[in-house]
Amino acid sequence: MRHPARFGIALTVVLATAGCSAANEGSSSAGEPAASKAATTTLTSCGLQQSFDGPPQRAVALDQASTEILLELGLQDRMAGTANLKTKIPPQYQDSYAKVPVLAPKIATSEQLRAATPDFVVAGSTDLFTKDRAGTREELGALKVPTFVSAVDCPTQNEPGRTAFDLLFADYENLGKVFGAEERAGKLAAEQRAAVAKAGENAGEKAAEGAGEKAGGNGAQAKDQPTVVYLYSVFNGMPYVAGGSGLPSEMSRIVGAKNAFDDVNEDWPEVSWEEVAKRDPDFIVIGDLSERGRPGDSAAEKRAAMAGHPVVSQLAAVRDSRIIEVPGIELDPSVRSVHALGLLAAGMKDLGHAR
Repeated sequence: MRHPARFGIALTVVLATAGCSAANEGSSSAGEPAASKAATTTLTSCGLQQSFDGPPQRAVALDQASTEILLELGLQDRMAGTANLKTKIPPQYQDSYAKVPVLAPKIATSEQLRAATPDFVVAGSTDLFTKDRAGTREELGALKVPTFVSAVDCPTQNEPGRTAFDLLFADYENLGKVFGAEERAGKLAAEQRAAVAKAGENAGEKAAEGAGEKAGGNGAQAKDQPTVVYLYSVFNGMPYVAGGSGLPSEMSRIVGAKNAFDDVNEDWPEVSWEEVAKRDPDFIVIGDLSERGRPGDSAAEKRAAMAGHPVVSQLAAVRDSRIIEVPGIELDPSVRSVHALGLLAAGMKDLGHAR
C-alpha cells in the first residue's frame, strides 16, 4: 500500500473538517439534522466495533449495492467515491449518482481508495477488504477509517434466527444511525418489510389451501414445495447457480418454494448442467446481467444454453418455459432485492406453483 503518511495527514484534515461542519450540515436530501460533533456513535459491523465522532462527510462505497443504498438514503453529498459498477444505475438514482466521483469502474485498489481520503468505507461483502483490493479492515482501522460490511455477508456474527432480509433492513437502520438519517432509513426499512410481507401472501394462501386439502385426505401433494434453480451466470459454458447461503434461498422460502441447491453452502457455486438436470427443478429463475456484458450474461444467452444442452433441454421447466427473468444484480442483497422478490412472487402466481 502506497503513501501511508500522506494518507494519514489528509485523513486527519478530513476528519477535523467533518467534525467542524457536522453540526451545521443536514443529511443531504434526507432532510434530517446531522448529529452534533460532540456525539459519538458506535456500532458493531461484521464483528468489528466502529466509532464515529460525527456523521461521515467523505464516505466511499466499494460496490454498486452499497452505493445504491446510500443514494436511496439521500447521502450523495456525503460520498467521496464509488466503485465496481456491474450494471446501469437505475433512473431514480442517476441524478444523485452523477454527483459522486467514480474511483474505479471495477474493484477499487487501496491506492484508489486512499486518494479519495475517506472517513468511512462501506461494502456489501468482506472480500472487497483484502490486501490486494481496498486493504483490510484492520489496516483501515489503524488509519482511523471506520468500515462497514453488510450484515447479510456475516450471518453467523448476528443474532440467530434473523433472515437475510432482516439483516439487510438492519443495514439501512445502522447506516441511518451513522449518518444521522434515522427517519429516512426507518421509512425505507418499513416499506421494504411491507413488500416482503406482500410477496409472502401467495405462500400463505397456498399453505391454507394445503391444510384444507390435507383435511380432505389429499395433503401429501398439496404440501410439496415447488423447487427452483436460480441461474445467475454462464461462464465458459458452465452454470453458476444460487447456493444455500445466498439471498435467493430466503426469497424461495418467502414465496413458498425451495431452492434446489439449498444443500450447497455457497452463495453462487459453479455446478454442471448434468447436476441441474438431476435436480429437475419445477421452474427456473434467470438473472439477466446483460448490462455487465460478459459472454453468457444475458437472459437470452442463458435460455439458448439450456435449449442447446441435450439433457437440460428435456427438462419440463425448459420445455414448458417455466422460466422467470429478473435483473441479476437484484439477486444479491441490495436496496433493489425486494423488486426481484416481487417479480418472483408474481411469476409463481402465474405458474400456479405447478409442477
